[in-house]
Amino acid sequence: MFRKRLDLKLAIACSIAVAASVANAESSSAEMLSNTCVGCHGTNGVSEGPAIPSIAGMSESYFMDAMQEYAKDDRVSTIMGRIARGYTEDELKAMASFYAKQKSVGAKQKYSASKAKKGRKLHDKYCEKCHEDGGTSAEDDAGILAGQWKPYLVYAMEDFHSGARSMPKKMKKKVKKMIKKKGKKSEALLNEYYASQQ
Repeated sequence: MFRKRLDLKLAIACSIAVAASVANAESSSAEMLSNTCVGCHGTNGVSEGPAIPSIAGMSESYFMDAMQEYAKDDRVSTIMGRIARGYTEDELKAMASFYAKQKSVGAKQKYSASKAKKGRKLHDKYCEKCHEDGGTSAEDDAGILAGQWKPYLVYAMEDFHSGARSMPKKMKKKVKKMIKKKGKKSEALLNEYYASQQ
């Protein structure tokens, strides 16, 4: 009787150890895959370069959509298209999960407090529904804007306006309305607001 209980306890302990080992291996694999992004997107996805976005805290679905768009050349890129095609679906999912768990950290950059204040009002009126919590939200199909580098935000909007990158319908409607009412400078004010969130 004692031996059967001991055998059962050992079997349970071994099962737990194996499950933990598998989870650890998956976590290590995701971290290892994500290390290939460090050169451009920084450690744990926190970018050090003003033309490259931080991807820490990005939602899994947004990450996957972006990588799939790059792989199909549906999103303009210099190098990301080639990089995205080099991963399997499972590898991309592991990386998406890894980055979604990382803490978003705002870039340390200069900004104008007075312009940021005006930008906040614009954000609340035109952007908040998709980019919730002041642009910090990583929900579904909306990227993180808060704390992103200003040059990256400028380049991204240039791509949207030129058609090099497809602008979602809701975004297109809101941006068009904002520019009509507040002028082209409104985008720069928004960027000051996002830059202020460090």
